[in-house]
Amino acid sequence: MPAPPSDPFAHVVYYEPRIPGNTGSAIRLAAVTGARLHLVEPLGFDLSEAKLRRAGLDYHDLAVMQTHPTFDAALDALSGARVFAFTAQATTTYTDVSYRPGDVLLFGPEPTGLPDAALVHPRVTDRVRIPMLAGRRSLNLTNAASIVVYEAWRQAGFAGA
Repeated sequence: MPAPPSDPFAHVVYYEPRIPGNTGSAIRLAAVTGARLHLVEPLGFDLSEAKLRRAGLDYHDLAVMQTHPTFDAALDALSGARVFAFTAQATTTYTDVSYRPGDVLLFGPEPTGLPDAALVHPRVTDRVRIPMLAGRRSLNLTNAASIVVYEAWRQAGFAGA
């Protein structure tokens, strides 16, 4: 199997994820698209949990994933990149963004979403939403990330596919 790309078209950041199955699915998403996955601690699970491994199937070795002790440490590792924070309270929709290689796609934990401190962080380029029917709280975390990752990858011409 080919190695993951050294320069990913996007960085997916999960801020303090709590559900191992969602993170396992995100590992799989990173493996099949070439996006890079970043996890901001504390995690709500151990990375060796069976649910995480089961959801990621045999894709763990095909994905590039990093953990960071804090949100600022994650942003420091991604210096210079634009950061798009996903929240239901935004006015910009994910299709309004012209994604560029190396963009950061930031998603909050289940079930609370990103905290205010992350949403107003000076490194956040814009707050972005995925449209939903009125009265609905949220999408599954990795379903939301998948929607945006594939839009960013589409705009990059599905590089590497």
